[in-house]
Amino acid sequence: MTEEQILRQAQETLDIEAQALATLGARLDDRFVQAVNMLLHTEGRVVVTGVGKSGAVARKLAGTLASTGTPAFFMHPTDAVHGDLGMVGSADVVIILSNSGETDEVLQLLPFIKRCGGSIIALCGNASSTLGAEADITLDASVEREACPLGLAPTASTTVAMALGDALAVATMAARGFTAEDYAASHPSGILGRRVLMRVGDIMHAGADNPTVPLTATVLEALLTMTQASLRGVVSIIDEEGQLCGFFTDGDFRRLMQQIEDRNEIMAQPVSEVMTRNPTTCPPRMLAVEAARIMQQHEFDNLPVADEQGRAVGIIDIQDLVRAGLV
Repeated sequence: MTEEQILRQAQETLDIEAQALATLGARLDDRFVQAVNMLLHTEGRVVVTGVGKSGAVARKLAGTLASTGTPAFFMHPTDAVHGDLGMVGSADVVIILSNSGETDEVLQLLPFIKRCGGSIIALCGNASSTLGAEADITLDASVEREACPLGLAPTASTTVAMALGDALAVATMAARGFTAEDYAASHPSGILGRRVLMRVGDIMHAGADNPTVPLTATVLEALLTMTQASLRGVVSIIDEEGQLCGFFTDGDFRRLMQQIEDRNEIMAQPVSEVMTRNPTTCPPRMLAVEAARIMQQHEFDNLPVADEQGRAVGIIDIQDLVRAGLV
């Protein structure tokens, strides 16, 4: 094939699958709503099954459901008839994926599921097939043709099945009122979980690691404090009540050195006269990713943290956000 023919074939594949998805959207009806309600109100779990390419899509659908608030797991049809059907109960919903609706490994599951009282949702390419007729709810996943030029390899049909499964999972998720915090709870070690769950208070420098000096301190005393602290280069200026009054950084000091020639005068000067008053702050309960957005927007390397009473309780450093994978 020439380069032009290769690109033409690829474009035709995408066009066929895009058209199949467009047609799928137009076919959604009250059966889809019934399927969502069945998943939403089941008192058991959702079992997703299929073989071959449909099995791969089924495995992905089970994972999507489980991570978006609907307890679900994948069951291979072969394993099912060798004991795994014991995991299916009368309160469970079984989602079966099959393009033809006549796959032997899938059909042999039907009498057992019905006997135990489980409900069946079929994602099927042939609604009039055995599977389509026996399911409690059948969702039409048919395609006019496969993108495969031989019409053999599952291509458009698997794309449609996966999209229909995603639509089912997302619609159920939305109906359940599933939140970003809920999603992060099932992804605690991933970047998604950190973005949603991590708060400023989890990552800020607090207590002995939070450098502070009183309003009466000199520039020299502020410099010594910021130099000796574990977090160097910044210091919060507080009053007798611990209220945050200002912020002083090594960058402020360098600019001060350029403005005043007498170095002794600079060191003896009250830090309250040269500090940044009313600095931008963030509360401990703020999402760390939101603090990162503020720091990037203003090009801050550090951000003081103040509680609801305005007390200086910590400092957040851009490098901490980088290490947490939030920047």
